[in-house]
Amino acid sequence: MTDHSYSLEEQIALIQRGTQEILSQEDLVDKLKQNRPLRIKAGFDPTAPDLHLGHTVLINKLKHFQDLGHEIYFLIGDYTAKIGDPSGKNTTRPPLTDEQIKANAKTYAEQVFKILDKEKTRVVFNSEWFNDMSAADMIQLASQQTVSRMLERDDFSKRYAAQTPISIHEFLYPLVQGYDSIALKADVELGGTDQTFNLLMGRTLQGRYGQEPQVCITVPILEGLDGVNKMSKSLGNYVAIYDVPGTMYQKILSMPDTLIRRYFEFLSFKPMDEVEGLMEEMEKGRNPQEIKRILAEELIERFHDADAAANAHKSAGNVLADGELPVDLPEVTLALEGQDALFIAQILNQAGLAKNSSSAKDMIKRGAVKVDGEVVDGGFSLTAGQIVVIQAGKKAYAKVTVG
Repeated sequence: MTDHSYSLEEQIALIQRGTQEILSQEDLVDKLKQNRPLRIKAGFDPTAPDLHLGHTVLINKLKHFQDLGHEIYFLIGDYTAKIGDPSGKNTTRPPLTDEQIKANAKTYAEQVFKILDKEKTRVVFNSEWFNDMSAADMIQLASQQTVSRMLERDDFSKRYAAQTPISIHEFLYPLVQGYDSIALKADVELGGTDQTFNLLMGRTLQGRYGQEPQVCITVPILEGLDGVNKMSKSLGNYVAIYDVPGTMYQKILSMPDTLIRRYFEFLSFKPMDEVEGLMEEMEKGRNPQEIKRILAEELIERFHDADAAANAHKSAGNVLADGELPVDLPEVTLALEGQDALFIAQILNQAGLAKNSSSAKDMIKRGAVKVDGEVVDGGFSLTAGQIVVIQAGKKAYAKVTVG
């Protein structure tokens, strides 16, 4: 049964928190009024072995449904991973090997149970039904949609207009994802905003296969620590679930103040009235760093433990773990002053990370200078708008912004 301690209005408010779109909210209300555990589905292709906080926005929404007493189906797309999700891609995505899929799926499951209740979560693999599907069954599924409808999809239409190849198997991906909803008899499917087409495909196919169409809920793409681009490992603006406590703490404290509300709404499990109270305190003059610390400690406790959360701030002055940053990181803003870029030796001098030009060049030559954790040489430079963390030697650090 659903949790009767929540009224219908409270359930709707919790489900709406941090969502982009509900298609349709009227259908969601009708399903909630049935007073039964709804079957909530979210699919994950195990394309990478580690998750970051951007991925957890969707998993947190699953947690909300779980807290309300609904059934969570964490679908690992081991079959669809062999096709490759074309969503948001401008080229054909290479499929994964069976070995990659198994290894990534194992770590996915371990990481999501940092958030979801393992005993109340059903982990399913879509190979369970697709391995038994015949070629005739797949042709029947493919007949449910037209090529023109597929080309209405934004990423396909752009590639078609640009004469970039689209493989036939890529058209199968939305159909296969949609069929997952039929196999699970899903009431609700969650996905990122880039998954809207695929989610609606499931809703359409369920109707054609005689099932009650699912409600589609999309969640926003979370910006990374730079405050501009989506959180991504390749962009280096991410906080990984497996980051050590001190690194997680410092990364969260380094985010722009403009992201505080958004991160609390999407990543915190604190009630929104408590979040609003913190935002009001900040508007009245409370130091934003104190508010960030509250979020950092909550997330560290979730992904590590309470002791780690209580002691994460003490990493400054201790021997730092690999990749871990000191907590009281100096912040320096440097001006270009008519130049197109600042080279690393100039940056070290102007940021106070080297005694003089000779010392700066020596550290660079010895490979003792790192930018965002990567060793750089004398040719490295920064241009306007870039924000990086620089380490010079073993103990000198600074967060450097080029104005």
